[in-house]
Amino acid sequence: MRTRPRFDRGHTDDLMSFLAASPSPYHAVANAAERLEKAGFRQVVETEAWDGTSGGKYVLRGGAIVAWYVPEGADAHTPFRIVGAHTDSPNLRVKPRPDSGALGWRQLAMEIYGGPLLNSWLDRDLGLSGRLSLRDGSSRLVNIDRPLLRVPQLAIHLDRSVSSEGLKLDKQRHLQPIWGLAGEVRDGDLIAFLEEELGLTSGEVTGWDLMTHSVEPPAYLGRDKELLAGPRMDNLLSVHAATAALMAVAASDAALTCIPVLAAFDHEENGSQSDTGADGPLLGSVLERSVFARGGSYEDRARAFAATVCLSSDTGHAVHPNYPERHDPTHQPRVNGGPILKVNVNNRYATDGSGRALFAAACEKANVPFQSFVSNNSMPCGTTIGPITAARHGIRTIDIGAAILSMHSVRELCGADDPYLLANALTAFLEG
Repeated sequence: MRTRPRFDRGHTDDLMSFLAASPSPYHAVANAAERLEKAGFRQVVETEAWDGTSGGKYVLRGGAIVAWYVPEGADAHTPFRIVGAHTDSPNLRVKPRPDSGALGWRQLAMEIYGGPLLNSWLDRDLGLSGRLSLRDGSSRLVNIDRPLLRVPQLAIHLDRSVSSEGLKLDKQRHLQPIWGLAGEVRDGDLIAFLEEELGLTSGEVTGWDLMTHSVEPPAYLGRDKELLAGPRMDNLLSVHAATAALMAVAASDAALTCIPVLAAFDHEENGSQSDTGADGPLLGSVLERSVFARGGSYEDRARAFAATVCLSSDTGHAVHPNYPERHDPTHQPRVNGGPILKVNVNNRYATDGSGRALFAAACEKANVPFQSFVSNNSMPCGTTIGPITAARHGIRTIDIGAAILSMHSVRELCGADDPYLLANALTAFLEG
């Protein structure tokens, strides 16, 4: 049996570690920040004055991170090269009053976040992760990464219609996980459990942003291990690739004529309208303050933005062998075929002809193949942070990504070579 991969799988191995360590957006940005710190970047605080020194810097806010590298000799009007991505994934999230149950079962009350493939969350061993807000104003990350919860499916003997009519799930009634047995459900049981897990005193937790995740780790799949199965590839695959690309550019000796930027936002899966989403002011504020910290004026800011380009990197649909009719017959991206360039003339994606040429040049420089994606005309087209970024900031934006199957499932599937190819393309783009 052939087991030798096409490429060195070091990057994909590292992606697997990143996915496993990032069950929530808060963990994802903390892990990205830790990597950037080791590469010499330093955190700047939004409530403090910024300086115009060169080097790597980043802003951390909730589940979002914006990082940039200012090369020596950068002018106030030096343009930016941005890779945009998002940190959130569809899942089940804990309600404000989480403790519930019936008929002797202890359950948790959940709200549906984004648009998950609901059936993929059934009969999975689930952990619990996210952020706890404490009485003193601080916060703590929490990650219970062991089988804690389960959404049990109804046995076929009790619903014979599943065979003929398909599975029908009521979001309110059928997706409340069990996590034990109880005689009487009491408010505060979950939070008391988490306080004990983290060694906190009773009553110390006063707020929470908690969500479920599958505890099954990422894994290579297939005869030759040419595939990768894992959680949250939409869109931590892009966050990981963009972080690696920014670190590579900052560490290189290349003479940069632009300022490379990583912008990883939260809340893309529900519209991006938040203080940490792409439709919020975070990116524009960071870029403007970078210009002004280097002594720039509003005119310098306008000049920099006019020459700035953003790659919106998000996963896209690989052609599905069981549903080929759902794809455009002349645009059928394959896994391990390189990044995909997303095009939609109705501006669900932000790519135009000049953007295609720019991305093609970056891929040629990196010796990376790329593919084109358009939706089947009979199918609605999804969207990304790309059009939002273009419209909000007046920045030329191009939509790209990696081709995957099972998007929005608790466990998605990509080609094992594609993360490496995407990271190389992003590196070439950020170099300018």
